[in-house]
Amino acid sequence: MKKHQILRQLTEAGVVAVLRADSPEEVAEMARRAIKGGIKAIEITMTVPFALKAIEQLAKEYSSDAAPDADNYAIIGVGTVLDPETARAAILAGAEYVVAPALNADTIKLCNRYAVPVMPGTMTIQEIQSALELGVDVVKLFPGNLYSPSVIPTIKGPLPQANIMPTGGVSLDNLKDWVKAGAVAVGIGSDLTKEAVKTGDLSLIEKKAASYMAAYREAKGL
Repeated sequence: MKKHQILRQLTEAGVVAVLRADSPEEVAEMARRAIKGGIKAIEITMTVPFALKAIEQLAKEYSSDAAPDADNYAIIGVGTVLDPETARAAILAGAEYVVAPALNADTIKLCNRYAVPVMPGTMTIQEIQSALELGVDVVKLFPGNLYSPSVIPTIKGPLPQANIMPTGGVSLDNLKDWVKAGAVAVGIGSDLTKEAVKTGDLSLIEKKAASYMAAYREAKGL
């Protein structure tokens, strides 16, 4: 099934670029730079004005069915999804996975209906258990900066079946610790783009993406 393919590709990619910008054109260019730098999983947040336009454009440019080493290979998803209506609109625009800041049962059910991976934000054992009961394959630990990497083995004590992706607060300094602790992937937000936004030089995103992927491969022993 396509859903299982996307989940496998996401976990193999290891690093998800969480991108925010002031326009669809800007965020699409950020995505291109991140992909060129080696990050193959892209999350366009719905806080971007006309975000669906960017998702549709990127979905046309990149394909999860291409060879992993091809220039046009990437997995395009949507983030900051608050409700099922937004999830469906993004899926129709070409998003191949859905990420949410919080646990919303109706959004999860909608994604399950269309066999699209959904990663809701969770903070507690109760929320993670509820997500698992709703059929979620990967939960987003958010905000990750409220925890240390040691929280993952702690969670996996009672819930060893939980696949956890920390987002928020993951940096080059602690990425290895999160991976070693058992994260199936990590979400990288403002740290990837802040220098580029500040200077107006988007090529810095490509360089930072390459640094993240090098750190990830080192953490995985690849």
